Amino acid sequence: MGRAGRDVGVIGLGAWQLGADWGEVSDADAEAVLHTALDEGVTFLDTADVYGDGRSERVVGRVVRERGDLGRVLVATKMGRRVEQRPEAYSREAFLAWNDRSRENLGVDTVDLVQLHCPPSEVYDDDRVFDALDEMVQAGRLAAYGVSVETVDQALRAIARPGVASVQVILNALRLKPLDAVLPAAREAGVGIIARVPLASGLLSGRYDESTRFPADDHRHYNRSGEAFDVGETFSGVPYEVGLAAVRELAGLVPEGVTTAQFALRWVVDQPGVTVVIPGARNPEQVRGNTAVDGVPPLTDEQQAGVREVYDRLVRPHVHDRW
Repeated sequence: MGRAGRDVGVIGLGAWQLGADWGEVSDADAEAVLHTALDEGVTFLDTADVYGDGRSERVVGRVVRERGDLGRVLVATKMGRRVEQRPEAYSREAFLAWNDRSRENLGVDTVDLVQLHCPPSEVYDDDRVFDALDEMVQAGRLAAYGVSVETVDQALRAIARPGVASVQVILNALRLKPLDAVLPAAREAGVGIIARVPLASGLLSGRYDESTRFPADDHRHYNRSGEAFDVGETFSGVPYEVGLAAVRELAGLVPEGVTTAQFALRWVVDQPGVTVVIPGARNPEQVRGNTAVDGVPPLTDEQQAGVREVYDRLVRPHVHDRW
């Protein structure tokens, strides 16, 4: 992970599901997911202080500590979404308070990686923000920092900051825009790329259709039009019916013995510049399916071209110019 000075396995685990917004996940199920991921060799866990109001951080920290995996596993968290999204809310004092809470939740003195959690665009141009983060690294509060972004422009501005170790960006077979400029810029700068929402909120699993219904506490139910947060975080911003049509066409590219989800994850892994991809999971079976991508052969040129063709024809008009 370039500037972070750490190596991580390319298949990580996103822990949003273990906090909230994906329907109910019990503590026992959350712990089972984490134990399975770590047993399978996952060395990168991504959480945030806002996931379940700290619940995800607490369960991640507890399991990693109990297993004695501190140091072996890179635990990344995020901060900034617990307040109204105004640039002035991103202050040194707020950072210290948020970091104290995350360190307590995770049970560590130094957080491996802290990411600003999709901050307002003005934050990327504020030197005081990055001076405060540099100060926190020097004080040992965090080992490295990065930014989770919503747009390509934000990603490029983050990469230009010399202290930024990682950029987390939505990248999947229905969101190709980061391939054009973000990944090349990150490679040149030595900035890690954390690919989130790799299955487009499960859409790229191929398990959903027009009759699928999501629980009321699942963002795929209540954030279809961006009612709660940026709509790009739900199905990657692709209208549900458009996404279903695209996934059905992509299914024709999937080789025998490989699931649609594994094909979609392999597509992300194959992109030059990707450091780690962080699919979520609600049960151990999903974890094992994700980590099995390590054994899936790289996509052929024909398959890569097929993904691009489906994107250009069906998806591009809905997402490319927005994010």
